[in-house]
Amino acid sequence: MMDGIMHGKGAPMARKYIARDPRTGKPIEMEQSAQSDVGYEPLKGRWSSLIPSDIMSLAEGSLESRTVRWKGSSHTLTRRDGVRALSKVPQGMITPAHRLLLLAFEDEDPDIRAAGLEVLPEFAVRRSDELFDWLSVLLDDDHAKVRKAASEALARAAPTFPSGVRSSLANELRSTQKQRRDAAWKGLQALTKTWPDVVADHLDSLFLEQDVEIRRKAAKMLNSIVSRKTSVVWDLVSWALHDDDAQVRKTVAKSLPRLAKQDVRMGTVFAERAIIDPDPDVRLAAIRTIEKLNRGHGRARDLILSGARSDDVRVRRSCIAMLPKLMSEDELRVLVDDLLKTESDDKLVETLKGYRFDAMLEGTEEQKNAALSPALPVPEIDREVLTAQGKRVGMQPMQNDTSLLKADETTIPEPSEERVNPPLTSERRPSQDELMGYHDDDDEFDGFFDESHD
Repeated sequence: MMDGIMHGKGAPMARKYIARDPRTGKPIEMEQSAQSDVGYEPLKGRWSSLIPSDIMSLAEGSLESRTVRWKGSSHTLTRRDGVRALSKVPQGMITPAHRLLLLAFEDEDPDIRAAGLEVLPEFAVRRSDELFDWLSVLLDDDHAKVRKAASEALARAAPTFPSGVRSSLANELRSTQKQRRDAAWKGLQALTKTWPDVVADHLDSLFLEQDVEIRRKAAKMLNSIVSRKTSVVWDLVSWALHDDDAQVRKTVAKSLPRLAKQDVRMGTVFAERAIIDPDPDVRLAAIRTIEKLNRGHGRARDLILSGARSDDVRVRRSCIAMLPKLMSEDELRVLVDDLLKTESDDKLVETLKGYRFDAMLEGTEEQKNAALSPALPVPEIDREVLTAQGKRVGMQPMQNDTSLLKADETTIPEPSEERVNPPLTSERRPSQDELMGYHDDDDEFDGFFDESHD
């Protein structure tokens, strides 16, 4: 029995194996986050206790059995265990080990063939010649145990060897046998984390299948790679939104809000298509997508205004709820008057009337007074900050203005009571000439000419 798990080992595999498109021969782009997760750490089992020489002897049949200690117990290992342990041999023995593995694939004993398939994914990391050809053959083996082992090997190898298992994976995805089909879809799901472009290529053909169950599974798989900003993925989303099956459209529509975060332009395009879908769940997904968009964007604004008149009350409810954030009060009142002419839902009618209500004009006395009530007091800490910045707080004068006022009060004397209200007396008032300084009686030039004549 196997004991342990398979997991990524490290980056060295990326230097030894390059996945290539079998049609063009060009390298397939790999997801950056998964580049360090392309190797295999061998599954551990009782065969892990074998030394390399015993592994080779057991695998070729020259050694009938070997007893080892594993987890505190004694185990007698046979040729099947030797084949299963072939991935543990040192690099210098990898060529003869590869030859023994190929011989195991054509052995008459189904247990030996199954053991070879169990070790195939991890052995292929070191040398993959002819291994995937044998895998495609053994997927149709006469023995059920071998077929199951081949399906499991395909699922394990897919995320690391997309080009090696490409044709086999495509066939198994469409298999009529549930066990084989499930294993293939498991392998395709694992591919989304390492080679999403390969997954998109598979989905490209799967969406053309007549079997609706295949298209539904493809729609779920598309959600795993929808965040990739590639034209291929956008094409797949578009095709899925036009699928005849409502379940396919609903599944893909759920991914639109996430896509809108990645690309606003494409999110708007797909939301525009989904909002007119005959299925209400698809339309609601479109509304959720619009909520993620920039509502000030012209096209998104048009979609909201159009949705406010939708035949689906749920769509209208969502779009009408966004109107106050989209329009000014005057624009909103004009639109509300228009919407109320056709709105039949009582709750929405009440909501729209609430948008139109103006407390200053239509409210009760209490509501009008509330609208005129003074603003909340400014916190003391905010007052200190504003004062330090030289800014006015409410209607209070600034500090500099206050000091000027105080200075003016000290320099400009108040007019005396006498000057303001002079008392009435009987004294003669001075004439205009006297006020202007003309004094006829005391003219300083009087007698000047008389003296000169003398």
